[in-house]
Amino acid sequence: MQIKNLLLIACFSISLFSYAQTPPPVPTFGEPLPEEFAMDHYTPDPEAPAVVLYERANNFLDIYDGSIMIAKEVHVKIKVFDAKRFENATIEIPYYSQKNNSEEIKNIKVISHNGALKTFLADKDIFTVDEYPRWSIKKFTFPNIKDGSILEYSYRKESFFFSNFGNWQFQGNMPKIYSELYTKIPGNMRYNRTLYGPKKLDINNAEIVKNCFTLPGYGVNADCEAATYAMKHVPAVKEEKYMLALENYVSGMGYEMIEFLDFRGDKHLYTKSWDDVDNVFKYDKDLGRQLKYSGYFKDAIPANIMNTQGQLEKAKAIYYYIQNQMAWDGKYRIFSEVRVKEAFERKSGNSSEINLALINALDAAGIDAKIMLITTRDFRQPTMQYPVLNDFIYALVYLKIGDETYLLDATDKYTPFGVLPFRDLCPQGRVMDFKKGSFWEPIVPINKNMHYVNMQLAADDKGLFSGKVNEVSTGYIAVPMRRENNNRNKEDIIKRKQSRNETLDITNLQIENEKDLEQPYKETYDITVHEQPVGDKLFVFPFLMETYFSENPFTKETRQYPIDFGIPVMNNYLVSIDVKDQYEIVKVPENKSLKLPENDGELSVVYDVSGSKINVRLSVKLNNPSFPTEAYPALKQFFASLVKIQSEEPIQLKKL
Repeated sequence: MQIKNLLLIACFSISLFSYAQTPPPVPTFGEPLPEEFAMDHYTPDPEAPAVVLYERANNFLDIYDGSIMIAKEVHVKIKVFDAKRFENATIEIPYYSQKNNSEEIKNIKVISHNGALKTFLADKDIFTVDEYPRWSIKKFTFPNIKDGSILEYSYRKESFFFSNFGNWQFQGNMPKIYSELYTKIPGNMRYNRTLYGPKKLDINNAEIVKNCFTLPGYGVNADCEAATYAMKHVPAVKEEKYMLALENYVSGMGYEMIEFLDFRGDKHLYTKSWDDVDNVFKYDKDLGRQLKYSGYFKDAIPANIMNTQGQLEKAKAIYYYIQNQMAWDGKYRIFSEVRVKEAFERKSGNSSEINLALINALDAAGIDAKIMLITTRDFRQPTMQYPVLNDFIYALVYLKIGDETYLLDATDKYTPFGVLPFRDLCPQGRVMDFKKGSFWEPIVPINKNMHYVNMQLAADDKGLFSGKVNEVSTGYIAVPMRRENNNRNKEDIIKRKQSRNETLDITNLQIENEKDLEQPYKETYDITVHEQPVGDKLFVFPFLMETYFSENPFTKETRQYPIDFGIPVMNNYLVSIDVKDQYEIVKVPENKSLKLPENDGELSVVYDVSGSKINVRLSVKLNNPSFPTEAYPALKQFFASLVKIQSEEPIQLKKL
């Protein structure tokens, strides 16, 4: 009776916040409707090559071999309008997979309908892919896809992992007419539920179902909360340039267990507050317990590094030592396979092994550093409403010296102290302070990210222009320059530069600070320009070298999602052209200036003619790394003006 009362209260409290709408009847698998065959386009998105007609996930508890498990039964039906443009023929179903404790995917059924003809997929054409740690994928491709095909599949997933009842994405890369998540949860199981993404539910019904679940051998039946969550006419999500992971903007439902009352009456508490999380991580064998090696690192780090004077200089020396000593294997790990001492000894490891080695080494030097948990830019960002442990996939280093905060990641060989790899530049992370309690910390990229070009050209007696170019890159702009060039010889670097502009000959390339990450990356070289005259006129485009923004990334009429460049950017181009006695200066483009609202950026170009010399200064600043969707029209105009200046407005000369 105790369990029943608990169930009743849980279900009733939830149902107060639901609103009733009637979902459509559940269709019969393998029997599409005549009106579905008749469809030749989807009116809300007439250019879509296909539309999801119907999809439903039914999540509930079931019994297997006397044990309780979570079953998820999925049915999806797709209409193809244009088979040539259809890109969703291959379906991937991920599931958790370990040696002794795995989920299972069963009863996969696949049919391609072409009128009365049904083509079934054979079991031998369903493959299992084990490319990822702890995860496997069931993979198959629909057969016989044509214009007008209806594609249908269903499967059952069985899981003993109660902490995650089964998330569901209502949105995807195809438009959907109807998407439904149906859940039947006994009241002795409490979950946090998060509706994420921009779209609201069209159906949100919850009701109590009496005696919905019985466990053999126990004399009590459980009542359940049966809930239907659904969205209608869901638009497709389409990736746009300069944005965080698309998954951040996909509408869906997420679950995380709070507590579970078993059928013996014992309560099992799951993570529900940050205090709980801090305690879990403090004693976790792959996180907190990996911070016990300060004594080992005190002996392992060379004495000259440990004896460096000043906390900041010592922290830098330790950072660069770990960065150089350990190679990243490309794996992200937090909750498994983190063994710091072993990784340091073999000089390679996953992201957590490298950065926790750095924390241990800093601690050995008397410098207090902490773990900072994040999700990288390629994944959906963590919810800040309550702890969801699975939201985090990556560990950084949080360091505070005096009043200055430094975020460190030693996995990248080309990032200087205090500069995170670009993948880490997400909005915020959680700092695990095991003494005072964890807290959210914003991730703010450094401001000094500059690309500077100074080009001096002069005409010779043959009318050819030649001279010298100096390029300087700092901050985040220098990182890919070093990564791309440090393992190349100078001839390859020159070829790469010349391939971007066929009118150039580049010689005498000199590079400074290739290895010194603290200093600006500098390139100096000689240049000869072979512009072809048109009659007696010569049109010279002054921005001959590759610019940071060489094209307008914003050409569409509208924008769905916020814009995120990741970093603030400053570009300065100084060009001096001396025509001497070889040319007459006929015309130079107009000076221009443009500012973004809220001082978020500015663009200016100035042409100054003095005697035989033309001096050009182009300045581009993006002071804010991220912009709301509403800023799109201004950014679109900003970049259209920039590209026009760089590629469509030449200096006009006349041969004397």
